[in-house]
Amino acid sequence: MLAATGAALFSLNGSMARYLLDDGVDAARLSQLRSAGSCLILLVVLGLTRRDLLRVEPSELPGLAVLGVLGLAAVHATFFVAIDRLEIGPAVTIQYLAPLGLLVWLALFHGRRLPPSLWGAVALSLVGCFFVVRAYDAGALDAWGVVAAFAAMVTFGIYMVGSERQGRRHEPVTTLLWAFAFASLFWALVTPWWSFPFDGLASTRNALLAAAIVVGGTLVPFILMVAALRHIAAPRAAVVATLEPVLAAVFAWLIHDEALAAVQIAGGMAVLAAVAWVQSRRPDHEAEAAPESSLAARFSPR
Repeated sequence: MLAATGAALFSLNGSMARYLLDDGVDAARLSQLRSAGSCLILLVVLGLTRRDLLRVEPSELPGLAVLGVLGLAAVHATFFVAIDRLEIGPAVTIQYLAPLGLLVWLALFHGRRLPPSLWGAVALSLVGCFFVVRAYDAGALDAWGVVAAFAAMVTFGIYMVGSERQGRRHEPVTTLLWAFAFASLFWALVTPWWSFPFDGLASTRNALLAAAIVVGGTLVPFILMVAALRHIAAPRAAVVATLEPVLAAVFAWLIHDEALAAVQIAGGMAVLAAVAWVQSRRPDHEAEAAPESSLAARFSPR
């Protein structure tokens, strides 16, 4: 339920963000705003109420930096390049190969014996996403766009695995404070603040939309997803995350009056069935859990 609610808020974020994108706040700048705004909110709230949750061990900073830069900032950056060079359908479908990639990684590189039901649910969710985003109407495939989409797949997997690992050590708000801080630093270096298009947020409507995107479309769903990863393994959470394109299509229909084709509805039902399938099977925590990184193992107490 935590992961599904997070996916719902992420999908609603897309519909809200469209208004700011239309007013000249490009996608990279919007990601910068989301990271910095979420980091600032967490810093103020925890600084006033739970300063103990601000502290992490110095040896943990590299893992949090990887999560922030490769798991939060880079997944947005690579996906933006992918949808700029490809139709959104194939870009989303390739990105949501991440659950399958996680299973292959656990099976081949860590010798895990994963239940057939998990493989089946992942395959069903991928088929559902394929039809929801109408990836069969791919158009011409740009080589760099495909590379960027696969990079988005890898960074999405890093976000899932990194969040699961950090969830074993920290509360979700601690993990996200530091991850958003490193993501904000990345964006500040790539797209400096002095050139930010603040005029796109000048109206009251856009300012409120920006606040809603930071809080309801970023901070809360990330907290929910990281909290979910303390209870379920990354591959299962990634299957639930495939609800996002399904719900995004539903919100686009409700908010922007974009019609849903029959094939999209069928794809959405397949994704829902995959999520129900995952939920109905007893997890094998030992086989499905992400292994500790070699860096974490090096610094962990013996």
